[in-house]
Amino acid sequence: MRFTPLILSLALVAPVFAATPPAVVREDVGNRVSENVPAVPAELVERLSRYQNTRGASFNGWLPDGSLVISTRFGETNQAHRVRMPMGAREQLTFYPEPLSAVSPAPGKNGFVFGKDVGGSEFWQLHWFDLDTRAVTMLTDGKRSQNSAPLWSEDGRQLAWSSTARNGTDYDLWIRDMATGESRMVLSEGGLWNATGFSPDGGKLLVTRYVSINESYPGELDLATGKLEMFPVDGGRAAFGGFQYAPDGKGVYFISDEERQFRTLRFHDPESGRTELLSGNIPWDVEGFDISADGKHLAFSTNEDGIGKLHVITLPGHQPVALPELPVGVIGSFGFSPDGQRLAVTLNSATSPSDVHVVELGSQRLVQWTASEVGGLDVAKFRAPTLVRYETFDQVDGKPRTIPAFYYRPAGDGPFPVVISIHGGPEAQSLPSFNPTVQFMLEELKVAVLVPNVRGSAGYGKDYLQLDNGMLREDSVKDIGALLDWIAKQPELDANRVGVSGGSYGGYMVLASMTHYNERIRAGIDVVGISDFGTFLANTESYRRDLRRAEYGDERIPEMKAFHDRIAPLNNAHKITRPLFVAQGLNDPRVPWTEAEQIVKAVRGNGGDVWYLLYKDEGHGFRKKTNSDYFGAASVLFWQQHLINAK
Repeated sequence: MRFTPLILSLALVAPVFAATPPAVVREDVGNRVSENVPAVPAELVERLSRYQNTRGASFNGWLPDGSLVISTRFGETNQAHRVRMPMGAREQLTFYPEPLSAVSPAPGKNGFVFGKDVGGSEFWQLHWFDLDTRAVTMLTDGKRSQNSAPLWSEDGRQLAWSSTARNGTDYDLWIRDMATGESRMVLSEGGLWNATGFSPDGGKLLVTRYVSINESYPGELDLATGKLEMFPVDGGRAAFGGFQYAPDGKGVYFISDEERQFRTLRFHDPESGRTELLSGNIPWDVEGFDISADGKHLAFSTNEDGIGKLHVITLPGHQPVALPELPVGVIGSFGFSPDGQRLAVTLNSATSPSDVHVVELGSQRLVQWTASEVGGLDVAKFRAPTLVRYETFDQVDGKPRTIPAFYYRPAGDGPFPVVISIHGGPEAQSLPSFNPTVQFMLEELKVAVLVPNVRGSAGYGKDYLQLDNGMLREDSVKDIGALLDWIAKQPELDANRVGVSGGSYGGYMVLASMTHYNERIRAGIDVVGISDFGTFLANTESYRRDLRRAEYGDERIPEMKAFHDRIAPLNNAHKITRPLFVAQGLNDPRVPWTEAEQIVKAVRGNGGDVWYLLYKDEGHGFRKKTNSDYFGAASVLFWQQHLINAK
């Protein structure tokens, strides 16, 4: 899982500790509870305002009339909008206090499905939005269940999705007939199942059973008989991505890392039994693909050392199609227009928010459809990172292993304070995408930001992905120690003023780094982070528990439990004597709020200086603008006091 960049905060102050636990100053304002967080100066709020009012736009899908459905924010949360022409007005379609997820227009229909939860609970319910009547219909049970990954049949008559409605733990597959309104469960084998592609006639469904980021199993479900046929996996175990029928319904296109380091796009022809590697010459992961409705083209994207590349090939010949030059950056969602002549794609870079562009295949033109706001800021001052690689403690083929990191350096000579921002997951990857908070740190505060992809990160091959599993957990923490060594060798960086920040698993990494390198770290910000793998696994939602055991280890095994107990930041909280800021959402189904409460109590019990922020209407991260803005401002204040002005 990727943890959204909004948690990459900023802050730091000289440590001030008492021999006894300091008094707690608590403030309750609406849904916000804060403890020991000072008032944010009005001057700081004003300086931050323009950065916090940048906004982007992401592609959701095409409508039959050739207009686009996009996600963007004009109020508190991201909502669905329609854009009818390049650079046209954004017509807001939904107006909910909660952000939408999984917005997906139906082929040939004037409407779309979307998911919505309450307060960040992630118990998403699916709804149908009819553009002709503006009526909204709930498609799922409306109860405490998670409904996700909606998938349309080619004619838009059937909708498939994954749901935990049956027992709250397993993800079963459901199908809804959109004409009759009948919904039925079609697969309940236990585990996590996803629907990936309908056959052209709508009678069969390609499915995968997901075990972990390293292990999935593909199959085909006959919707009339209920018969499930699982396909063989080369090598016995592999990861699978997209999985769709060829336009003629005979072969299949899929993404897999079977017997290879990286996920490649492949085509399997059942008549010959032959599998063709379509991206075998690209030594990087294929992240996704889309097939045009007319069956003439397939588009796929690759992640090449953090940079997105777009590719289009002909069908069935698999010949490359010339494309216009795209901006260097990160590729998000993409999809073909109903007539197959255009390809919409979300593009983002370190110096530009997400926007939707359209590739016109015939003329090879790239047309920008949205122009996102940057708060009146001078974009010429935005700074892109440099990709660096630093040596860590172990070796590969007799040479030191290197860890990739994106290095954002302010203008000037330094020496600059540094914030190390660690991504969540851990099976995720930090990318050089636009982050207004980072730009504020660089321009306004002259703080350098380092964003490492420590071992266990995605994007660098499956061996690298598994280097932190189970008993290897603290090896990724050692990668942060190696980064501290690298910082000390850079004359423009101040090794005496280094802070760490991160969310989710990145929050664990913050806490673990502070227990291991307390004397080398000035302060840390932990957002929805794990403080004890034992209590985390006991309290996370049941539908997530086995997935997390595959990564962190099974706490029911005595040796693993002992290891979890030994490395838990909670059990090593006495080693944290530097200022700590902990932020949490009360409704977080992934990392429960109790993980935050217990580390706050433990560090304070040792006389530590802890700021604590809890939102009652948020979950795993802060998705409402007012909440995110306050957290961002408080984070900057924290860095100012405990990092920038540290002596």
